[in-house]
Amino acid sequence: MSTPTNKQAAGIAARWKALGLPAKIISTAVTLVLILLVLVLAARGLSSLDGVKSFLATYPGHSDLPGGAPVGLPAWLGWQHFINMFLILLIIRSGWQVRTTKRPAAHWIRNNKGVIKTKNAPTKISLDLWFHLTLDALWVLNGTIFIVVLFATGQWMRIVPTSWDVFPNAISAGLQYLSLNWPTDNGWVNYNGLQLLTYFITVFIAAPLAIITGLRMSGAWPKNARTLNKIYPITVARAIHFPVMLYFVLFIVVHVTLVLATGALRNLNHMYTSSDVVNWWGFGIFAGSLVVMAAAWFLAQPLFLRPVASLMGKVTK
Repeated sequence: MSTPTNKQAAGIAARWKALGLPAKIISTAVTLVLILLVLVLAARGLSSLDGVKSFLATYPGHSDLPGGAPVGLPAWLGWQHFINMFLILLIIRSGWQVRTTKRPAAHWIRNNKGVIKTKNAPTKISLDLWFHLTLDALWVLNGTIFIVVLFATGQWMRIVPTSWDVFPNAISAGLQYLSLNWPTDNGWVNYNGLQLLTYFITVFIAAPLAIITGLRMSGAWPKNARTLNKIYPITVARAIHFPVMLYFVLFIVVHVTLVLATGALRNLNHMYTSSDVVNWWGFGIFAGSLVVMAAAWFLAQPLFLRPVASLMGKVTK
């Protein structure tokens, strides 16, 4: 395998440009492809060294789970996975709209009569921000249920590191992925070290960071708490919140790619039918979930959001 020459890279960029893609996207995509090719070549070269072969033999990619760790993925986890996937997709969409829309199509003001009452009048926010905050609340609720059931059923042992050898095993799994000699996985029983660390970071670090920084930027944060606001300024929250969103986007892209590339039918059955068999049922349910999410993506616009938002407040232009 050889890397493309500058002339070949320029040819790729020219063909993409002919499709009407912006120059910045073209150059970024070409650069990423070249970097990936270099990493693959480097990984394949390293994997051929005797010392690295010995390392891979000692650390094949996965750590042993604690005794009593559950085997398989229960149905509740499949439902949680779909709900989380559904919400995070719309959260990313609405968050991006909040960040980039300069003139919102509509605004929303909370009714100050129900369960939530405040001394001061509610603040007017954009309809996009209302949708984003509503989705956030549902996502936090779903995540709280997930964490409680995760520890109640022992499933936490599958995504929380319990031994230090998870780190060399994660390096081993990463090297195998990059060299295109992918590790033999059986996610029904045990995740490899790289998967385990990634899931741990996503659930116990990235998600709490998204919640804490989002709360700091929301109207629910006390504006008169001077000491607290000085310790935790809103600029810090903004500097963290957007990169966390980008992390979730990257995680989703890589996660879906590997699920489909490393035994799609079995992997989809693990999550959607709670079984370790190879048939098309999991794929069919997955395809149906994509249709549901595509419909939600289409319906997430002012025309359809206004009636729902009106149930909780007043919608204005």
